[in-house]
Amino acid sequence: MKFVLNKKPKNPVIISGFPSIGLISTITTKFLTDHLEVEDIGYIESENLVPLTAIHNSRIVHPITFYYNKKYNLLIIQSLTDVQGFEWDLANTLLEVGRAVNAKELIVVEGIPNHVENEINLYYFSSKSKYKLKPLTEGVVMGTTAALLLKAEDFPVTCIFAEAHSQLPDSEAAAKVVEALDDHMNLKLDYRPLLEAAKKFEKNLKIMLEKKKENISNTTSQEKKELSYFG
Repeated sequence: MKFVLNKKPKNPVIISGFPSIGLISTITTKFLTDHLEVEDIGYIESENLVPLTAIHNSRIVHPITFYYNKKYNLLIIQSLTDVQGFEWDLANTLLEVGRAVNAKELIVVEGIPNHVENEINLYYFSSKSKYKLKPLTEGVVMGTTAALLLKAEDFPVTCIFAEAHSQLPDSEAAAKVVEALDDHMNLKLDYRPLLEAAKKFEKNLKIMLEKKKENISNTTSQEKKELSYFG
């Protein structure tokens, strides 16, 4: 696994997100790249990664791409692919990137399970910064985030953990992460579009589930009629 940087920003804050519960990290980084003025400055490549790409503005997008925002000196790492099985390699590569640009801090956004309805909590763990969030004092961390924490040593790493209600995309939780980042770094971002997207998704999901329930009910009624007829 190696990284390619076509431009090396000096002392940026790195924000990274890899697919996890609720796709919170993926939604967060996508929102940041969509709402901040960014340029594509590099990528991470590995033959072990799933060969996945996207085409945006007539350009090929790498599975793991580096975007840079000059105004706030942010290096945003966006991933389109799952990295399960290569967490240690990825953690080492991320730290290499951080040291290559002498990053002030590496912020990792992570989704965690939430079993309480109508409530989304954010927690953080940091070797550098203080956030206006609940500090994580007890818990089990897995995946790339765990590998980073174990490998970081004296490198400044901050983890933001956002509760997600399911494996479905959780834009509402991502909005809270954006709000926390905005509050911490004064990015002047409006996170309301994410809340609107969450409401729209929830509405569409309810309609879909109601139709599914109706189809199951109709199928069951039909099966009863057939059983009655053949019996």
